[in-house]
Amino acid sequence: MELRQLRYFVCVVEEGGFTRAAARLHLAQPGLSAQIRQLEKELGQPLLDRSARSVTPTEVGRAVLPYARAALAAADSVRQTVDAYTGLLRGRVTLGLVSGATGHAFDIAALLADFHDDHPSVEVALTEDTTERMQEALLAGELDIAVLGTAEEGPPPGAAFQTVIDVPLVAAVAPRDPFLDCVSGASVPLAELRDRPLICLPRGTGVRTALERGCASAGFRPRVVFEAAAPHVLTQLAARGLGIAVLPAGENESPFDGHLRTLRIVRPEMRARVALAWQAGGPSSPAARVLLDRLREVVPKPHDT
Repeated sequence: MELRQLRYFVCVVEEGGFTRAAARLHLAQPGLSAQIRQLEKELGQPLLDRSARSVTPTEVGRAVLPYARAALAAADSVRQTVDAYTGLLRGRVTLGLVSGATGHAFDIAALLADFHDDHPSVEVALTEDTTERMQEALLAGELDIAVLGTAEEGPPPGAAFQTVIDVPLVAAVAPRDPFLDCVSGASVPLAELRDRPLICLPRGTGVRTALERGCASAGFRPRVVFEAAAPHVLTQLAARGLGIAVLPAGENESPFDGHLRTLRIVRPEMRARVALAWQAGGPSSPAARVLLDRLREVVPKPHDT
């Protein structure tokens, strides 16, 4: 049994197949498959179920997986201990990002580029997903750091947060929408959205959770007719008159793209929050800790709105 075989096995599980794993490992797929078969022969049991379209671990594979990860982590710790004496930082950091959450909070691409310039031996793996799945992955140790939307003011057990966005939700309405005939002022009670066609982010996002909880407290279920992961798509749909978009307030609550009127949702007010998240004890690898410290330094602090 070799460490590289364990690394290959973990990679295939994480990628859900040999093709993507081979691309990530920069290997030829036949060579990767041969190494996994050699590991299975050594152990005397199949570790992967290849019968379905997506490769998944067998029962034995699921039992072996945490030990394989622990062995790889131990080997990485040996390297990192040696590197600490030479001042070299290397390793792999997994960063989760909720789609569309950071556009006006911080430029994640620029931050990662600067980090790479300072630490070229560190590999950063960036993925996008829903808040619910990223939170689960973070607590399971599959992600080192996550930027996620949340309807909560504080983190769940086992995690730590630094809130970077905390703004009210608004209703974005096309100027000619008949809904505006019954609205006066710059706000609208949540109850007025009952039975209205709404446009919102998908389930599993912080904004959608906040909307559903607010509507439940007001005694109704939201009628979401369109959903998309990118906020700018929601505004485009609303501008076409396809419904009322429920979104985080923009800077100074200005109209989105000049084509929508925004109304602050009140009674109750709902908040959209984006947080930088990590395990409560801190990331396990030195590289992840350095990246987290960098992010915590540069991300803006939320202001009251």
